[in-house]
Amino acid sequence: MQTGTLVTLALYFVGMIAIGLYAWRKSTNDIAGYMLGGRQLSPSVAALSAGASDMSGWLLLGLPGALYVSGLVEAWIGIGLFAGALANWIIVAPRLREQTEQLDNSLTIPQFLGRRFPDKAIWLRSISAIVIIVFFTVYTAAGLVGGGKLFASAFGQDYLLGVWLTAAIVLAYTMFGGFLAVSLTDFVQGCIMVVALVLMPIVAMSDLGGWSATGDILYAINPNLTSLTTGLTFIGFISATAWGLGYFGQPHIIVRFMALRSVSDVPRARAIGMSWMGAALLGAIGIALAGRAYVESNGLQLNDPETIFILLADTLFHPLITGFLLAALLAAIMSTISSQLLVSSSSLTEDFYRQFLRKDASEGELVTIGRISVAAVAILAGLIAIDPDSQVLGLVSNAWAGFGAAFGPLILLSLCWRKTTGAGAVAGLVTGAITVIIWIALGLNSDFLGFGGIYEIIPGFLAAMTAIILTSLATAKDETVIGTNA
Repeated sequence: MQTGTLVTLALYFVGMIAIGLYAWRKSTNDIAGYMLGGRQLSPSVAALSAGASDMSGWLLLGLPGALYVSGLVEAWIGIGLFAGALANWIIVAPRLREQTEQLDNSLTIPQFLGRRFPDKAIWLRSISAIVIIVFFTVYTAAGLVGGGKLFASAFGQDYLLGVWLTAAIVLAYTMFGGFLAVSLTDFVQGCIMVVALVLMPIVAMSDLGGWSATGDILYAINPNLTSLTTGLTFIGFISATAWGLGYFGQPHIIVRFMALRSVSDVPRARAIGMSWMGAALLGAIGIALAGRAYVESNGLQLNDPETIFILLADTLFHPLITGFLLAALLAAIMSTISSQLLVSSSSLTEDFYRQFLRKDASEGELVTIGRISVAAVAILAGLIAIDPDSQVLGLVSNAWAGFGAAFGPLILLSLCWRKTTGAGAVAGLVTGAITVIIWIALGLNSDFLGFGGIYEIIPGFLAAMTAIILTSLATAKDETVIGTNA
């Protein structure tokens, strides 16, 4: 590793720690500040924080790896995600921002659900907190796998050293700076990510002779690489685009809606966030396709397709720029890990510790428990990530489906359908999570009745939605339900 690259990375790390210290001094005196930043995020910070915490290492590792192997047909995942994110900003963002404040300033998704359905508050808060901790531990592990691959591939260091070093860096600012530190670092990291994602494919294609020449090389390798439809089955199309359903149930993303300064800020944040996401997804597609053409035309060897970003960064750029690009990859990984750790910590603190152990805990005590919880989840995720053969996209897809199926239908209906009851909410939450777990365990996401596998979020989402509606209609007269403004 050249000196210039190390200098750039060192400056990046120092910057992240400095932001964490700033946030520690500014907003961690009470639990509301530590977990939600006092609901004072500007539209730009909220938008890029939501985007950066969403587009984790899978954007620079997993998605380009899938596109590198299979070609443009894998871009349907990105198309589905873009549509889902837009719907999330339109449907969920304004309603969730308003209703969480109205319901006694709810700080977490489980807390919001408990106050929305008071008759089933304990069940909802407990079950949803368990779902959050289980799936976020797996999701965090995916990020740590990305960190391990980065250190092994780019730095020539031990994979496990990369896993634990990534965890340590994130902990350094998340434990002490809380939500504000995570959101501000996400903003900076989001800016770095989009610059890298736009820059790299432009440079790679220029080196190959331009867009047309790159296309010719790809066509010569395999004509199917540049087709959106060749080899695409109906089941494959549905499974790919169904990724967008997951947005409605991702706690680390929708919590940014809760932290906006006001509902009136939502349209501006939406415009910023969707512009950022569009550029980022197009950049990831460009990296994969230009990278495949570059590797083939130069006779290079790539053992792991998920490391194409790292190979291009090290091959095409000056060491100082390489350091910036690797910082972008770290930014993608760390921004998501920090958000997931904080949401898991929030659930452990508010929905377990305060609810069952210390109802009268002081604000300072809760902040301390929150910091301990961050470290505990990080350690557990690190243990899951010790296998160097783990695939980032595979781990992310499982966790994404788990959240999308468990929380997605419930969040949508609790915000938009007045007839939703607490019993219906519990039924949907449990049904969605269990359906996803069973679907994965039976291997139906790989092979369904002899056809291609069906992504587990589809049966999970449909089963949860059905359970909520049927159970709510059956129990409508038996419960007290807090109405919505929808």
